[in-house]
Amino acid sequence: MEKRNQSKTKKKIIDQRIFAPSLIIMIAICIPFAMYSKESLELLNNIFNQVIATFNWGYLWYAILMVGVGLYLSFSKYGNVVLGDPMEKPRFTLFEYSSILVAMGLGSTIMRTGMTEWANVAIDPPFGVEAKSAEALMWGNSYSMFLWSFQTFAIFVMAAPAMGYLVHVRKKPMMRISEACRSIFGDKFTDGIGGKVLDIIFLVSILSGAAVTLGLGTPIVTYSLAEIFNIKITFGLTLIITIVWVLFFSISAYLGIDRGIKKLSTLNMYLAGAFAVFIMIAGPGAFILNYFTDSIGFLFTHYIDFSLNTNAVHMGESTHIQSNTVFYFAYNATWAMLHSVFAATVSRGRTIREMILTYLLAPMLISWGTTAVLGGLGVHSYLTGDVPVPDIVQNNEVEAAIPLILNSLPLPTVAVVAFIIIAMIFMITTLDSTTYTIATYAGMRNSSRSEPSKNLRLIVAAIITVFALLLLRIGGLEPLEVVSGLMGIPIIFVQCLTIYAGKKMMDEDQAWINNVRDTGHKSSTSKTRQRKNV
Repeated sequence: MEKRNQSKTKKKIIDQRIFAPSLIIMIAICIPFAMYSKESLELLNNIFNQVIATFNWGYLWYAILMVGVGLYLSFSKYGNVVLGDPMEKPRFTLFEYSSILVAMGLGSTIMRTGMTEWANVAIDPPFGVEAKSAEALMWGNSYSMFLWSFQTFAIFVMAAPAMGYLVHVRKKPMMRISEACRSIFGDKFTDGIGGKVLDIIFLVSILSGAAVTLGLGTPIVTYSLAEIFNIKITFGLTLIITIVWVLFFSISAYLGIDRGIKKLSTLNMYLAGAFAVFIMIAGPGAFILNYFTDSIGFLFTHYIDFSLNTNAVHMGESTHIQSNTVFYFAYNATWAMLHSVFAATVSRGRTIREMILTYLLAPMLISWGTTAVLGGLGVHSYLTGDVPVPDIVQNNEVEAAIPLILNSLPLPTVAVVAFIIIAMIFMITTLDSTTYTIATYAGMRNSSRSEPSKNLRLIVAAIITVFALLLLRIGGLEPLEVVSGLMGIPIIFVQCLTIYAGKKMMDEDQAWINNVRDTGHKSSTSKTRQRKNV
């Protein structure tokens, strides 16, 4: 009888108890968006704006709190804890590991914000600063860098210690939030409705976020292709690009981390580096270096102003920096658990300190370099009169500005093609990481021993694609984006629970003694403790 039950479990590739309800909720959300897109967007925006107005301060302090927790876990006794066997070597080299985290942490969004975000600030600068002035341009590029700094990546990674410890040290078969919270709420809650609710919240937020990412990432490529071939942007073009994109990220997700995600991530690091060198040599290299130097100085001088700015004395009035920062942190919270689950997956053999600091520093430094080069190129094209970037952005045609800026370079076609390739690979690595993580989370395979089912990865890729294309076609993508931002509210609560659960598990196991490197006989003690906890 026991063998028969084990056989049935092996045949199951997905946990329908959490995956099916998540899909039903997604469909239930999307149907009214399709039928009443304008009305639902207006309603959701009102709700979101009310939440932002009430908890404006809360999101800012939440982001700072995550940085504080990250530094505490990194430099306290917990920082030495190894996520796995203390004698085991890390799964990836530091360069491979950093490349994977960069690909997941940044995605193609950095290509858009790096080149054009400064224009949003130049149009709507802080109070007292003249729009489109030299000072406004300094605020703009510095703010672009701030968006990809410590707070963002601390939000992304802070649940990873608990998830990594759960699977790599305690050897639990399922890398789920509910399982991590078992140490807080006990077996009855985890195995009952409470645990299922936590897991469903995670899946709904990630499925909606992935659909939005696929839908919003496509225009970066479509506008550039339309510029090269001088063709109109139609849904047919969007469909073709999406299908090609989905084909590649499905293949990468099917191949897994080592043969797919890792190779694409490291390749893209080299391509991005070569593209940056090309822009520096062929374009305004001296201006970019000077502007980057000014921007770094301005960022460090005004970092606190960026981090804690509610414009309270202006009684409800807001600027782009104030409103966008709060929205950005709220939206990042939606992705927090996805990034943490994926970071935990690829961090076997790393210490908690290595994992947190690599995630805080590697994507941030790459994003600053990207913003320096692309943002500097964009500002230079505006100052020389080649491209009226702020006017284009003000007309809500952000993606349209990108190929025009690239056309200001020598060999513009080469520049645009290179940009498309790098953006596509970024989008592929982001979504195949997402697909892989969802399959790991909802799958029935033992996460501590094997990768999720390849068939399940393809199923997840297909579901995300169908949602994205349908919403693009019927105009329901914008409401789903707002829903995705609203999902950050329960995710913040879940994230805090997970952080506490991770500390509690390590305290119970005295992991800072029993699961650290170079402990010799303590390693065997650690394994004994692990067996007791399995």
